[in-house]
Amino acid sequence: MQRTRVRTLVLIAVVAAAVGWLVVRALGSRGVVLPQVPWLMVGVLVLIAAVVLAMGWSVRQYLRGKHPTLDPMRAARTAVLAKASCYTGALLTGWYAAQVLDVLGDLGIEAQRERALAAGLAVLGALVLAAAGLVVEWICRIPPGDDPDEAPGSPRDASPDAAAG
Repeated sequence: MQRTRVRTLVLIAVVAAAVGWLVVRALGSRGVVLPQVPWLMVGVLVLIAAVVLAMGWSVRQYLRGKHPTLDPMRAARTAVLAKASCYTGALLTGWYAAQVLDVLGDLGIEAQRERALAAGLAVLGALVLAAAGLVVEWICRIPPGDDPDEAPGSPRDASPDAAAG
């Protein structure tokens, strides 16, 4: 599995923000106002990030030999969860950033200021989720030489003595 690139996540967040802003503006032109982002959303995003980090810590301990009973399928699922957290964090960052952008011109109004603050904090929570995914993805990498996809007799396995014979 390829590691997620930060550049890809930034691109996803920017595209999601642009599309989200267009959707919010289109809904606003029809008189539809999105509800304020719930304050609980920030806590939920940070809680999910903490769970992802805890699962990653368990895999890290396993790779260091301190947790020998970890099921390899759990480690693989943790890696997949980390990748999903990266992409989810990037998408939510863009979506909530679009909501902040939508109300930037109206910050003099108390209700709009609260909407911007709630969405801005949700952006931070989504960034924490994406960062946790990146960290756990890094933790779950297979150490060099243990890659099951690597074919036997590859250049990494070749020694100078074997090439001479």
